[in-house]
Amino acid sequence: MSGVPDLGPVPTRIPSDVGLVRRLVATQFPQWADLPIRRVANEGWDNRTFHLGGELSVRLPSASPYALAVDKEHRWLPLLAPQLPLPIPVPVAKGAPGEGYSHAWSVYRWLGGEPASRATIADLTAFGATLADFLAALQQIDPTDGPAPGLHNWYRGGTLETYDKEAQRALEALDGHVRTDVAAEIWQAALRESWDQRPVWFHGDVAQGNLLVKDGTLVAVIDFGTCGVGDPACDLAIAWTLLSGPSRKVFRDRLSVDQATWARGRGWALWKTLATYAGALGDGGSELADAKYVLEQICTEYEESG
Repeated sequence: MSGVPDLGPVPTRIPSDVGLVRRLVATQFPQWADLPIRRVANEGWDNRTFHLGGELSVRLPSASPYALAVDKEHRWLPLLAPQLPLPIPVPVAKGAPGEGYSHAWSVYRWLGGEPASRATIADLTAFGATLADFLAALQQIDPTDGPAPGLHNWYRGGTLETYDKEAQRALEALDGHVRTDVAAEIWQAALRESWDQRPVWFHGDVAQGNLLVKDGTLVAVIDFGTCGVGDPACDLAIAWTLLSGPSRKVFRDRLSVDQATWARGRGWALWKTLATYAGALGDGGSELADAKYVLEQICTEYEESG
């Protein structure tokens, strides 16, 4: 495992609220000072997000490492957006540190929709096809000078070995609760495969909360904080966390995913699921139930692929 980067400790969260956002906007972008501000209900983890009027949003990185993505997003998202078949966030202004907040921050156009889920998607197979077409278009964009895996995106697009210690700890914690023998086999199979092709663009966090749906259809892909250029296998985790059966098959077929990349994608889904499952032990609730469901999807699909 030599050369595997150290992710370091869990970053300390930076407090933020409507009052802070109001002061930042008023001092740096007075043209928007009179717009109402309210916190977004489902704001995610890496950023604190606020509505700014009806058409804009403010995103403040929630910890120092996440602030590394701000300059990347401002440089690359305006270039990626015109080449993609679905809308993505495009920054309209970059804020500077101030008012006691120590990092750069962003103003974006607001993209409407609700997070994807089995309840909000009308046709899961059609959804899988649309998402695959979006990711295929992203992978076809010229990767020259694009951001390689690093701390700015928690090494998405790089080797799964980065997360081996965390996966092993989770397997130990889950012993006796899940089929750790099968999960360990899947993890080792993923580690054995490596990316030796031309680097391509990837999103880095193709999760339900970053896929927006209207009238049952995928209409936008948001939160490119973990995007970069490298191995696109990390974008395949959605095949197990949301898709299943025919929708998983059409997703893989339309992306023309080879066996090695599929194994790594399964590994990305497994790592996050194991970590979530282990962290939720004893708490119960929806997070534990969701992790249990996804782990069953991963193990079953692996065994059936056989």
